[in-house]
Amino acid sequence: MCRPPLTLSLQFARSGEMTPHRAALPRHRVARWVRAALDDNVQAAEITVRIVDAAEGQQLNRDFRGKDYATNVLTFGYSGAPVVVADLVLCAPVIEREAAELGKPLADHYAHLLVHGTLHAQGWDHETSDADAVAMEAREAAILLALGLPNPYQ
Repeated sequence: MCRPPLTLSLQFARSGEMTPHRAALPRHRVARWVRAALDDNVQAAEITVRIVDAAEGQQLNRDFRGKDYATNVLTFGYSGAPVVVADLVLCAPVIEREAAELGKPLADHYAHLLVHGTLHAQGWDHETSDADAVAMEAREAAILLALGLPNPYQ
């Protein structure tokens, strides 16, 4: 299947703790993971992926969701299909902690959360109902399987 064109901006916060995250996120991998999560009705995508520290992650989550803690991924979707435009903000220390707790490689956890965030940018939502959560988790698992990665929900 031919994937739609993707304009990708990959940004890292200025922080000394970003070295392992830069290593886990080479541009070609990030682009592959995001492209894999684009639905069939998407003709093009413009995605900014920003890797942040805990302070920036907490501030964004507080300012935009009213939740005063750093979360793993925030999605700011500006337009859906046919041209998806979104910012995905991933909090490096949260993702690193979660990957360690789950006993999975850092890159695999990033792949999952980039797929998750890209689906949110297209209107997928796991908080609207149990059925929507099941559908979104199944879609994530299928995408990750196609990428050669394990189901994150098992």
